Amino acid sequence: MDATEIASARCFGGWQKRYRHRAATLDCEMTFSLYLPPQAEEGAVPVLIWLSGLTCTDENFVAKAGAQRYAAEHGIAILAPDTSPRGEGVPGDPEGAWDFGLGAGFYVNATQAPWSAHYRMYDYICQELPASLALHPAIDMGRQAISGHSMGGHGALTIALRNPGRFRSVSAFAPISAPSDCPWGQKALGNYLGPDRELWAAHDASLLMAGSSERLPMLVDQGDADSFLAVQLRPERLQAAADAVLYPLRLRMQRGYDHSYFFVSSFIGEHIAFHAEHLHA
Repeated sequence: MDATEIASARCFGGWQKRYRHRAATLDCEMTFSLYLPPQAEEGAVPVLIWLSGLTCTDENFVAKAGAQRYAAEHGIAILAPDTSPRGEGVPGDPEGAWDFGLGAGFYVNATQAPWSAHYRMYDYICQELPASLALHPAIDMGRQAISGHSMGGHGALTIALRNPGRFRSVSAFAPISAPSDCPWGQKALGNYLGPDRELWAAHDASLLMAGSSERLPMLVDQGDADSFLAVQLRPERLQAAADAVLYPLRLRMQRGYDHSYFFVSSFIGEHIAFHAEHLHA
């Protein structure tokens, strides 16, 4: 694996590691975290890719979700990339806002200047990082699943829908389900991709579902006390799209839960068990 290990800690019988590497697609240095369960010491294990949300790095999920306990039980590695390019010369939001630019790559390939020089998170997640991880002897890249939270839930759903045959399952926590029709998504897609809304559709799970050639097992959890629910997340749009084409979406509204990692940590064990069922089939 073409990356330098910068941190390592024993965790539930396995190892929580962090790496740094030069990302050619993003033209900058990047970090990512990788949990290796104890089973990885005996042979290659399947991997769950976790995509985090706005303002996060690769470390938020690793420190807050408590996922390692369940990954160790089920023998699954977890890859947690950063959420955007970073470093000197990488532009952020001109107004300094938190919902665009640094920490908010939206898992798309930007086509508009100045973002296009660095913000190619779709290629980074789908091509460069998996190619590097495939060289790791403990990871079986033939068995992949993908999940994420908020912006990362959007990324997980759209990447899974656009890459049939690649993943065994997909899940999301409070995903931005219809980015073409919410302020976060309109700002990001408009700036990264330009004003042509037809180009946005390739990164909108509620629009992609109609053309999907695969019926991937899909689990989505959404808290009904989430302050972003009505304006930014729009899970009803995803459910309607699934109903229209008989897509096997399981959308669970969780009473009293908000948008935080308290919510994610409450159900991450169920999500990992869901993925384990398909990764070990």
